[in-house]
Amino acid sequence: MNKPVRNISLKFLESVEHVGLLVIAIATVVAMTSEIVKMIQVAQVTLSDLLLLFIYLEVFTMAGQYYRLGKLPVRFPLYIGMVALARYLILDMKAMDDWRMVAVTASILILAAAVLIIRFGHLRYPYPNDELPSEISRREIKKG
Repeated sequence: MNKPVRNISLKFLESVEHVGLLVIAIATVVAMTSEIVKMIQVAQVTLSDLLLLFIYLEVFTMAGQYYRLGKLPVRFPLYIGMVALARYLILDMKAMDDWRMVAVTASILILAAAVLIIRFGHLRYPYPNDELPSEISRREIKKG
């Protein structure tokens, strides 16, 4: 592919990426606001509400991190998954059989182990100059 077409294509994809992140951020703020309004209307805050707000906050943080740094740490979706599973466990604990509770708990432990492994790998084997290939491509676009 010739250089001008490649540059235009990459700039288009980057623009779509930024619009997508903005949509995710706005949708997350709307969802958080909706949840807060519900809590105010019923004049009660439950642990389930707090965990849901925490999930929204993690999604918002993940979008902000991706927007600022141009890369998405894999740990953020794992954190979101752990909190979502904990919320599920808390909400449906009475309706769950023993094996389902063990499975959900094991899933949380597996995700936590994955976070530790990824974190160890990043510290022990960092990317050269801590850059990802996508960042290198963006730098080349700005030069050319």
